[in-house]
Amino acid sequence: MAKKEAAPAPANAEAKPAGKMKLIIIIVIAVLLAVGLSVGGTWFFLSKKDAGAEEAKAEVSAEPAVPVKQAAIYEELSPAFVVNFNHQGRARYMQVSVALMTRDQVALDALKVHMPVLRNRLVMLFSGQDFGSLLTPVGKEMLRQQATASVQELAEKETGKVTVEQVLFTNLVLQ
Repeated sequence: MAKKEAAPAPANAEAKPAGKMKLIIIIVIAVLLAVGLSVGGTWFFLSKKDAGAEEAKAEVSAEPAVPVKQAAIYEELSPAFVVNFNHQGRARYMQVSVALMTRDQVALDALKVHMPVLRNRLVMLFSGQDFGSLLTPVGKEMLRQQATASVQELAEKETGKVTVEQVLFTNLVLQ
């Protein structure tokens, strides 16, 4: 009987190393599976963020492009305009320094060719004003708006574009 006991022992000893090998294989497979899931999950979430960013970019580009305003360019007209008035029997004078505001240098250069016509229009506009109305801030603003409209009309006629955004009075003296 002693021989029978010895025989099952080697079979049991062989089963233990095979069981240990299976356990090691299962652990290695579990570790590889965990690493694979970790890498896959990371890739999924990062690609989802990139897709969201791409969708946001697509939404932004799908919207109509809003033109970016260019920097303002100012052109001082010198010398200053001086006009005379006859107000209540007295000689009165107005001196006004003018600057043109635009955002397109090329169009402004095209308008500079017509500067004598522009200056003539402004002199005629300024000299045709009522001196009494120019004494009020509203009167001065109305004159500025009329000057802007006159310059824009000339620019449209001569260059094909409005060119000048505003006419600004940098100095206005009434005497």
